[in-house]
Amino acid sequence: MKLEKSKLEGNKTVQISGSKSISNRLLILESLFSNIKIGNLSNSQDTQLLKKALSENTESVDIHHAGTAMRFLTSYYSIEPGKTTVLTGSKRMKERPIKNLVNALKDLGVDIEYLENEGFPPLKITGKKITQTSVNVPANISSQFITSLLLIAGKLENGLHIHLVGEVTSRSYIEMTLDILTKFGIKNSFEGNTIQVEPFNPGEQSSTAAYEVESDWSSASYFYSICALGRETIHLKSFYKESTQGDSAIAKIYEDFFGVKTTFSEAEHKITLEPQKDFTYPEKIVLDMNNCPDIAQTLCVTAAALQIPFEISGLGTLRVKETDRLLALFNELKKLGTETEITDVTIRSLSFGEPEENISIKTYQDHRMAMSFAPFCLIKELNIEEENVVEKSYPMFWKDLASVVTN
Repeated sequence: MKLEKSKLEGNKTVQISGSKSISNRLLILESLFSNIKIGNLSNSQDTQLLKKALSENTESVDIHHAGTAMRFLTSYYSIEPGKTTVLTGSKRMKERPIKNLVNALKDLGVDIEYLENEGFPPLKITGKKITQTSVNVPANISSQFITSLLLIAGKLENGLHIHLVGEVTSRSYIEMTLDILTKFGIKNSFEGNTIQVEPFNPGEQSSTAAYEVESDWSSASYFYSICALGRETIHLKSFYKESTQGDSAIAKIYEDFFGVKTTFSEAEHKITLEPQKDFTYPEKIVLDMNNCPDIAQTLCVTAAALQIPFEISGLGTLRVKETDRLLALFNELKKLGTETEITDVTIRSLSFGEPEENISIKTYQDHRMAMSFAPFCLIKELNIEEENVVEKSYPMFWKDLASVVTN
């Protein structure tokens, strides 16, 4: 997709779909407990794939590129006694490690086999009735592995104690999951490195629980970038001031480093992004994004466009996402004139120069690569390859982008 050099039109409003992270958690809980009604469900491809898998009673389930679905369904199928399920996905999915989650489930007594390569999908899962009450899990793994266990914990007759070994990664996503469990009457606690989830007692919740899904802060991040570069006001719906989404950190990050102030309208569930006049940019951005790694790409592109030096840490999970996101950033930021240095957990800028004459951004089958680089069209025209990858999390992105910019 060719994006012409554009400018931002002020005071436009965008309605963003429900959070993919929250929607996927709720779909698992809805399937396990029949007392949940979901509103504003995400329209992302990942969420639709998970919804489809949960509605079908088949022996083989292919979730394509949906990493969240792979992790959540691994635990979900593990507690269906007597049912055998083959869980598979795309070529890239078969390269994404799942050993830590499988090990935890095996420790709980579940029968899981690797059908191709040790530690990776596809999996053959034979469901069991889990009676064990405790499991140790490395704390620095993907929070989705831990969330996968938490979502089934309330269904276990004895509940579950999870002991996190080491320093916790992406704590905010774990806390989001626990907050959702609490809303539906599943008692839990998170003290130190120990999480305890009590078995769900249906008698404690007599009526159907309704949950209106907040819009997705990860998707909002691209409009923060657009606002930072275009320096005009944007309104986004539907967002809450007291959000449990880790990526809501984008509001403070963009106010501190790019002068984009967020104002909340509680009555309308709307946020207003307003660039501050005469803002003084920092000499350097130094930030640990351990709790919000999914918005790191957005921040790096914004900083590169404004030629603000940056050093971002806490990015260990980016190596095993839809692509190796750190390597992808290293490659594609060069096209914007930004040289970087990467390690397994960091990226930092080395120098800034002129962008390439004809920029064409590879997306590596990664939705966030497409959307995080798109705001650069406010600086210079560029081409986004395989633009349909946005369907994974934000199918309406190109339409929403076109609604706020003009050539």
